[in-house]
Amino acid sequence: MNKKLPSISIIIPTLNSERVIKPCLESIKMQNYPKDKIEVIIVDGGSTDKTIEICEYYQVEKILSNPLKTGEAGKAIGIDASSHDIIALIDSDNILDGKDWSLKMVKPFENPEIISSEVLFWTYRKEDSIINRYCALTGINDPICMFLGNYDRYNYLTGRWTDLILDEEIDRGDYLEVLINKNSVPTMGANGYLIKKWALESVKYQPYYFDIDVAHDLIQNGYNRIARPKVGIIHLYCDNLKTFIKKQKRRINDYLYFKQKGIRSYTYKLKSWGYIKFLVYTLIIFPLLIQSIKGYLKKPDIAWFFHPVACWITLWVYGWGTIKALFGRCSFNRDDWSQ
Repeated sequence: MNKKLPSISIIIPTLNSERVIKPCLESIKMQNYPKDKIEVIIVDGGSTDKTIEICEYYQVEKILSNPLKTGEAGKAIGIDASSHDIIALIDSDNILDGKDWSLKMVKPFENPEIISSEVLFWTYRKEDSIINRYCALTGINDPICMFLGNYDRYNYLTGRWTDLILDEEIDRGDYLEVLINKNSVPTMGANGYLIKKWALESVKYQPYYFDIDVAHDLIQNGYNRIARPKVGIIHLYCDNLKTFIKKQKRRINDYLYFKQKGIRSYTYKLKSWGYIKFLVYTLIIFPLLIQSIKGYLKKPDIAWFFHPVACWITLWVYGWGTIKALFGRCSFNRDDWSQ
């Protein structure tokens, strides 16, 4: 059986990730998967904390330098340095959920037409922070994605993993086999995403591996049959409001900065009513509370009531970031960054 299992290169970009990298590497170490078929590649953006020390303790196969600092640049470097059949994109704040996680994730590749495999949901844990529980319940890190429908993890409120049009979805028992519509690509491609290396090599991913851009290009090339195993991944996204605001600022600033530079290739083709709905709901607040209550009734947790806060923060951070970009004040900065 071991001979039939594909080999996996796990790519983990890091930058001052000592808070989260240990449980990530520990979960990889505990996998019931042939050790000779897994390599871990750390691509570090210049950490000044104990990140590298921890990685060395876990004897990862490769530790590379990332002069461009961003996670997207780190992924591109790691892919080029990989030597195995499957690329697994794991962030430093991810924990593989269960010792058989890898086995479940590669099972769909028994079908040669499937080129990628991505977890179906964020693992929900009662012991996690309110913000992490909110993300697990909604299947999003960015609340505007729920209004646009382009999320790609199971949402307890909607009962779906995406609201975008799919050409086909077949329940294979252990996983969903999905044919992605070329005109509606979910924000897929990170935090528990496995893809055949030969497929990646058919598209441009250097010098920055932007997840949705690469996924979109692959699908336009005809590689649109994917799998969503009924598996989760733990995401230690953030523990407090300050970190949430910081990460939302980074998200919008990075997107606008690289968009202005002409580096981003994917343009969102989403109906404007989604943005309008987000704006109206956030300004009125009451509809957000209704959504929170509906979510609470489906899976009781006070974390649902972070929803109005998350939307308000996102509205003002994205709004201010967009205004600055209009006046040419959009910037890129990773100084003092940490997970």
